[in-house]
Amino acid sequence: MTAPSFSSFPPSFASFPDLDPGPSRHSPSPTRNETTADEYREKNRKDQNDKSQRRGKKLKDESRKAKRRQTAKHDLEPVLPRQHRHTWKGVSIPDDEKLKAEEDRRLAQNDLQESQWNSRPVFFSDRKGDQLNVTYGGIHTGDIPKYHLVNRGRSILGLDGDWTIYRKGGKGVEINIGRRHKQPALTDSSVATLLAAPPYRRIIGSGDSYKYEEVDGFLRLPSNRRHKAAEDYRSITREQDHLDSDSQSSVSDDSSGDESGTPILTAHQLSLKALDQQLAADPSSVETWLSLVRHSLSNIPLTSRNAAKARAEITLAILVRARAAHPHNRSSRILFLKYLRAGEEVWHQSKTKAEWEEALKLGGIEIWMEWLEWRIRTAAGGVDTSVTDATRVLNALGNSESSEIDKLRVLWRIAVAFQQAGYHERTTALFQAQAELTFEVPQSLYGLPLEMQLESLEEFWESEIPRAGEPGAKGWADWISCGRPDSSGSPLMAVAQMDVDDQSSDPYVQWHRDELRADRASHVPARSADERSESDPYATVLLSDIKALLLPLRTEGAKNAFRLIWLSVLGLHIPGLAETLSQGSWDDRWSYTYLSSFSRLDLIFPATAGERQLIADSRAGTLIGREREFSSAFGPVKEWSRDVLGPLEWIGKEKWRMWTAVDLQGIDQDFVRAVFKQLKCGSEDYEWDIYALAFEAALGIKSALKLSRTFLSTARDSLPHWAAHARLERLREHVDDARKVYQTVLTSQHPPTQPFVGQLWWDWAEMEWLSGDQPAALRIVQRSVNIEGTGGMMVLRVKRSLDDTISCPHEQWKDREAWIKLRVLVELLTSSSQDVALAIFDSQPAESAGPRESMMVASLMLLYNHSVILRSPTPPAVLRDRLQIAVDTYPSNSLVLGMFLEAEKGHGIWGRVRAQLGQSTADGGPMEKSISRRITEVWVAGWEKGRWQNEIERTRSGLAAAAESERTQGSAILWRVILEFEIRVGELQRAKKLLYRAVSESPLAKDLYMLAFGPLRSAFSGRELDAFVDIMAERGIRMRKGVDEYVERGDEVGSEKEDLDGSEDSIELEARERRLLMPY
Repeated sequence: MTAPSFSSFPPSFASFPDLDPGPSRHSPSPTRNETTADEYREKNRKDQNDKSQRRGKKLKDESRKAKRRQTAKHDLEPVLPRQHRHTWKGVSIPDDEKLKAEEDRRLAQNDLQESQWNSRPVFFSDRKGDQLNVTYGGIHTGDIPKYHLVNRGRSILGLDGDWTIYRKGGKGVEINIGRRHKQPALTDSSVATLLAAPPYRRIIGSGDSYKYEEVDGFLRLPSNRRHKAAEDYRSITREQDHLDSDSQSSVSDDSSGDESGTPILTAHQLSLKALDQQLAADPSSVETWLSLVRHSLSNIPLTSRNAAKARAEITLAILVRARAAHPHNRSSRILFLKYLRAGEEVWHQSKTKAEWEEALKLGGIEIWMEWLEWRIRTAAGGVDTSVTDATRVLNALGNSESSEIDKLRVLWRIAVAFQQAGYHERTTALFQAQAELTFEVPQSLYGLPLEMQLESLEEFWESEIPRAGEPGAKGWADWISCGRPDSSGSPLMAVAQMDVDDQSSDPYVQWHRDELRADRASHVPARSADERSESDPYATVLLSDIKALLLPLRTEGAKNAFRLIWLSVLGLHIPGLAETLSQGSWDDRWSYTYLSSFSRLDLIFPATAGERQLIADSRAGTLIGREREFSSAFGPVKEWSRDVLGPLEWIGKEKWRMWTAVDLQGIDQDFVRAVFKQLKCGSEDYEWDIYALAFEAALGIKSALKLSRTFLSTARDSLPHWAAHARLERLREHVDDARKVYQTVLTSQHPPTQPFVGQLWWDWAEMEWLSGDQPAALRIVQRSVNIEGTGGMMVLRVKRSLDDTISCPHEQWKDREAWIKLRVLVELLTSSSQDVALAIFDSQPAESAGPRESMMVASLMLLYNHSVILRSPTPPAVLRDRLQIAVDTYPSNSLVLGMFLEAEKGHGIWGRVRAQLGQSTADGGPMEKSISRRITEVWVAGWEKGRWQNEIERTRSGLAAAAESERTQGSAILWRVILEFEIRVGELQRAKKLLYRAVSESPLAKDLYMLAFGPLRSAFSGRELDAFVDIMAERGIRMRKGVDEYVERGDEVGSEKEDLDGSEDSIELEARERRLLMPY
């Protein structure tokens, strides 16, 4: 970096400033001000000529001086003989030489002054200042030196010369190395354009697999030795062939050069072309049309601008072609549903309604469920309109027994809509009335029409006798048999405690606090005599409000499904239930309400979301990396197919299972206990009893064992009850007590195909195996097939007998799976060959989706216990590779994902794990992910402690893609998680913008509106909150008290405080009033 040149100062001594003390006096000179640029250039040219003349004169003087010295030396030397030559000393210099030396000294001094002037300082310090600056208001224009920016302002003081300023912006500058253009970043538009541009070259692989020809299984490589082949008559032919091939290649080159102008198709375009060819051959293939839609949408990212509208228009264009291509396509429900979903983004509301009415003519539960979902999103009448729409769906499904499960899905959906809108009492009343109609029908009313049964049920309802789930409830049939007595009192109300902010003085925050407290106080409908019914008219529910939604359930499957649905509504999530009711449905969008509870959100997001963990410590100047810390690999999201993992089965050292104490937070425990007790169907209802034991075990093992003994007192020969009791003993880590149970039950001979026999043998062998006693586990396997002895022959006989048992028909597929696991355990105990053990699982015949997934999970749990829990020698790749296959096959399975995370802990987890968190593709388009998988990815981002801050943007992009995805779009559960994410990372303004979109897509979700009055209160003004209250009232969302009462009360309290605190004298009061009356 060179000093600036001050061209206004001529290079003379007169240009130096006056450094003497005293004010600088300067009279402006007109000549100096009138100097033009030409005169300056002429002056500079003269100065350069003077310098060159002085340099020439100096060179002449130096040459003259050298000649004189040589002459003097030659004259002073005496002529002596060669043997006596010596040097004279003390020779005096003549006077003219002294004069010349003085002249040389003066010339050297002048040159030194010139060099000092050339390297003059950049500025001179004038410590006193000029008093005339005060007089004239500034310095004289002639005193301001002219300067030029070094390198045109690109250089930076303090940095290396290679660094230059690339661009100057409003907030700073961008620097770059050298004068090259800045390299484009990944977020630049030029990079996006380059990536989107079609390729202009193609690399086509050769047809041969190898460079050299394969001969007898070997590749004959060329030798470095040169062998001169003997010339014969074949050489002429070879040469001719070579010339012919050259001519042919030249012709082909010319032809290829002629065809170089044709456009080169990309891989995406080639796939679209192939699909078009398939559709031309078979236009009725629905899967091919859907694949064409996915491939066409793969080039439009979900998070791009106007992506929803653009994707909808492309989808409509393709599906219009599909419906016109073949008459069969017009009756396809899948194509019609995609057609309608895409049309909602583009069409007018009237056209959308007409298209839906056309689609309803096809019938089918999936179309009716999507229509009901559309009506809940768009209807303006609130829950009353939803009840009317649900009634229409129920009437359209008919009264056949095969449609009972479909009707239960409608009942479940409308109950969730009641919950989300704040009508919790109506949800509870709906299930109470349905439970009475299903399990407590009086004997005198059996076989009568539904209308007559509902009239009698309404009398029972108006009597306000305790109903199903309430303490002391005996049922509708008992009330009829006792002569219809009147109510003796109101049931107990369970109040759920909740942490709220009692110190806030903001009226909106106070309303938010009281509203949340009332929503979670009690979900049981009030009676007419209760005080709560006087202040809140919606607390009391009449049977006429829900009569149109009640169903006559006759089949055992429908009755059992109804009980499980009620447990899910109460907060006890049952994995795989929604998928069991309808294969491939999207009911998880609204049914997984447990994921949006306060306790579950605290588990999904890390507790220290705003902290950043140090990655290294310093000890004595040496950096020491910290050990990476992880939370449990099995997280708060629990999802797998039905019966893959039973209610009393677990995995890992922490005994992670379906329900734990954390899962029961915020649940009315007494009400759930009463539901389990009152909806039991006899002593053989072992599945319902196992769910009840799992609920009690989550609260406490001792209470669960006590309840289990009660069940066993009435069902002594029930093998599933004994198996559940033994598992409770194992949960309590009382291995001896569990062993006694197994010995007592399995002493008597049971046929291997009897239900639950194989599961009991497996539970016993697994207990001994995980306890570390492998010989005992092998003996138990021998006893299961009645074979005794030791040695290799015994092992072969056991394997053969187990294979025969597996091939026998079984009533339940879980029994067959238990025998398969016993066979695999023998292989692990005797040969320690993991590959052979896994081959046993893989060799089993293919079954339905549920048993196949259960078999995969069983193989993974065996391998996980063998390698991770017992730490037996196992190649890590065996478990990791199989887990990778399982994760790709069953992406929503929480068991598989938990074992996958555990296996990836020490192997650079953010390689494979990050690949799972990204947006993977399937059939040319983005793979649709379920709600549970999307929320699991949010939890995995904070799995490693201290890494949450680094994964914020990745998590945000994943949630944004989920909000735009057709699979999860419009889900109130997903929007609750998205808003909670933005709140926890501190982006309140972003959360405010997203909240408006969320309430637009989920208009009946009260929890979304309440965020504006609670965590987002600082981002909203009072006027905006008042607008939110008006929208809630228009959409029929329940509000127990008006916000106006709190705002008016806050104003009154504020005025009272002013009166109390304003004890000033009359002068201060008058002065304040005068200031208020001032015109400014």
